[in-house]
Amino acid sequence: MLDEKVKAALDANGMTYEVLACDPLLADTAEFCAHYGIPPENACNTIVVVAKTTPKQYVACLVNATTKLDVNHKISKLIGIKRLSFASSEETAELTDQMIGGVTLLALPTDWPVYIDERILSLDYAILGGGNRSSKIKIAPDELRKIPNAQVADIGVPR
Repeated sequence: MLDEKVKAALDANGMTYEVLACDPLLADTAEFCAHYGIPPENACNTIVVVAKTTPKQYVACLVNATTKLDVNHKISKLIGIKRLSFASSEETAELTDQMIGGVTLLALPTDWPVYIDERILSLDYAILGGGNRSSKIKIAPDELRKIPNAQVADIGVPR
């Protein structure tokens, strides 16, 4: 079952999607892919980046499991801030109100910019977190363009 706020965001944005059940013990990307036979390039991770400004600013980024988020160069250039870091697991969970292993770029604070790595749009489908560890979202990549504040950009580098 999807997180209620995530489901509401999907529906409010008119997105077409499929909910996949997930064993909570297998929610982390590598385990999920191995157990459910999902290619790593289709498994997408939402990463929260913190701009060390006063007050702090946050950015949500989506990359697939075969791509590393380029925070120090590409994200820094996009947002015009040099001092950036990855949010800790605890900070991510607190800010998003979502469980680690299921964080998704849906139902985030509305003032956060959202960046989707351009490589994801070439996939036949993307797997996103469901806001919890017991569900995932299977979605056509073009549907991600419906997310408010979302921009497609080259934000990753191959692992």
